[in-house]
Amino acid sequence: MSSPGRVPPRDGAPRSGASVLDEPSVAEEDHGANLVRSASSTPEDLAGRGYPVDLERLRAQLPDNLYWQLGAPTDDPRELQERAEEQKRWEDLFGKVQSNTASEEEVRRYYEHSRRVSEDYIQFASLVLAQHRDELPEHDQGLYELSIKMHRSRLAEIPRQIEGALARTQAQDRARDEWQRSAGRE
Repeated sequence: MSSPGRVPPRDGAPRSGASVLDEPSVAEEDHGANLVRSASSTPEDLAGRGYPVDLERLRAQLPDNLYWQLGAPTDDPRELQERAEEQKRWEDLFGKVQSNTASEEEVRRYYEHSRRVSEDYIQFASLVLAQHRDELPEHDQGLYELSIKMHRSRLAEIPRQIEGALARTQAQDRARDEWQRSAGRE
């Protein structure tokens, strides 16, 4: 469960030392359950416990990966606030997509972001496993493997989701136009 006052990231990738499922976010369909050891696991906390994954080394290898922006362990209040604000922006856009009020550009932007999140989390989890599989507890290996599988499934669904969202939006636009034409005739 999420810690009170903490907004869980909605990216679905395991954190270093992942072992508990966090609450799913509002946009569960596209961002998934979060896997974290604890709400306050910082790189220093994990290193102090002898966890084999060196997040700073991984950051140097994957500096532009969204994991660092969305899900890396932190206690920094400013960073947590920025994550919460960013999460709210994407959830608001997801709401527009789901309610068929998003423009075609907004639909494509939302799913492009979802694609990048999944690709980056696959890249992160794959690198962790490639470098540390034999050192990781079996449970953590399974969580990283699950994250990869989950994000691959999401990537496979994105074209269908875009097509469906655009079709619903176009149908909504046609129905609104028809209603406005019929209302103008009476």
